[in-house]
Amino acid sequence: VQLVESGGGLVQPGGSLRLSCAASGFTFSTYGMRWYRQAPGKERELVARISSAGGSTYYADSVKGRFTISRDDAKNMVYLQMNSLKPEDTAVYYCNAFQVWSGYDYWGQGTQVTVSS
Repeated sequence: VQLVESGGGLVQPGGSLRLSCAASGFTFSTYGMRWYRQAPGKERELVARISSAGGSTYYADSVKGRFTISRDDAKNMVYLQMNSLKPEDTAVYYCNAFQVWSGYDYWGQGTQVTVSS
């Protein structure tokens, strides 16, 4: 099982980034997908979630209206489009796959996002 994030980097406030997560080794379409983030000295927090069928999404209040989660089951990919980035969005962003009925839960290694002028 592998989850590999990419797309992080340094961006100015107000800018955009698109994170990608490539999944392999499991039946991707049967898993819900989440993006978490962890800033230095803070606990890991859930940023966005998308259901296995893609019909249901959830966003943390802090990113609602700025971030969009999406998935492409044909490519085993999940994305996080981040717009209007703020310095407080600076964190390591992690991709997570979960299957509620089985309890299976997988994590990527994370990608750094830094928002700074």
